[in-house]
Amino acid sequence: MLIVMVTGLSGAGKSTALRALEDGQFFCVDNLPLPLIPELAALMARRGIEHVAVSVDARQHMFLDSYRDIVVRLRAEGHRVDLLFLEAPDDVLLRRYSETRRRHPLSGDELSDGIQRDRESLAQMREDAAVINTGNLNVHELKALVGERFARTEGTMAVTLQSFGYKHGLPPDSDLVFDVRFLPNPYFVSELSAGDGREARVAEFVLGNAQGAELVDHLERFLRFSLPNFAREGKLYLTVAVGCTGGRHRSVAVVEELSRRLGREWDLVVRHRDLNRQGDR
Repeated sequence: MLIVMVTGLSGAGKSTALRALEDGQFFCVDNLPLPLIPELAALMARRGIEHVAVSVDARQHMFLDSYRDIVVRLRAEGHRVDLLFLEAPDDVLLRRYSETRRRHPLSGDELSDGIQRDRESLAQMREDAAVINTGNLNVHELKALVGERFARTEGTMAVTLQSFGYKHGLPPDSDLVFDVRFLPNPYFVSELSAGDGREARVAEFVLGNAQGAELVDHLERFLRFSLPNFAREGKLYLTVAVGCTGGRHRSVAVVEELSRRLGREWDLVVRHRDLNRQGDR
């Protein structure tokens, strides 16, 4: 049985992630006490259910110290357990709570204090989990990302290829980061500036020269070498981030080309984080 434990900061999107898994035919339970998860797994196994998702948050503070023992027990019983941790920057969480007018479950008079206690309570679980930062994701993007991550062949490593713009900050959940700002920039070509790196003419401008062609060859060779080694070490998720200035042209073209070259051999998810920002280089 595959058991996905969805955890993370309050306000970071756990309910949205759980709904995405429910849409993917997972049997989902919200905030089931950790000690009861093995009992749930046994019940589901008897019913022939193979995909279960459980959300866990800091409201279970009296049980959190036991979570690693529970995970070890579940895996010893033959289940595969994946941990998914959702987080967001403090300013994003503050804004979300302000917009929804909800009360943070760990806050007293100061919302920021509750967010800090939340981070501290869940620090151990974060160490063992695949982390998704939802600060730049809307509800639909988060549901799509979660769905893509778990709609995959059991036991394989899911690889995310992500383009981004440095002017909007580094993606905090990246494992490997490559800077392609030295490539020719279509932003300064009037007939290409309004397009993006998915378009053939923009991709040709970026990659159809010695620099671009050599770069993608180097990246392909490196990933063909490193990805099997990451998988051999037991890594379930790997995010490869490729950045240019604005995240619309060069990084997008490189990610699309890498996806074309590697997509038949790896379980790939392609994300263009900053593609829809207007007027970016």
